[in-house]
Amino acid sequence: MIDHVYISVSDIEKSRAFYRDALKPLGWSEFGNYDATSGPDNVPDLFGLGDETYISGTGVGSSIWLRQRKPGETGLYVGIVCDSKEAVDAAYAAAINAGAIDEGVPADRTYFAPGYYAANVADFDGNSLEFVHKAWNDK
Repeated sequence: MIDHVYISVSDIEKSRAFYRDALKPLGWSEFGNYDATSGPDNVPDLFGLGDETYISGTGVGSSIWLRQRKPGETGLYVGIVCDSKEAVDAAYAAAINAGAIDEGVPADRTYFAPGYYAANVADFDGNSLEFVHKAWNDK
């Protein structure tokens, strides 16, 4: 689980569509925007996507906030918890269908630990996502 991550992207609208489609199988959706004019100068406009728990406020959940990339910024790598191997497979397939670049098909990654199952993709800005199910984690 991740609480929140900022991802700097080159095209906000294209990225919103990509992340919305890629994360939909995991129960994520868009939930709001943050307008930079209402806060400190160092906080940019942000576009939020989150899991059901984060959005509903019924427990500890996770969110991602997209922001316009500035010159010189680099990509990001984020690991996202999946409840099952099937969820890893579904998220990977959805991401590929949404335009992701394959960085590792769904497979056991026992070199990390027994019961570690993951898939890796990159978006068109070089940000990497790892969809991961760890057998020892409770749902």
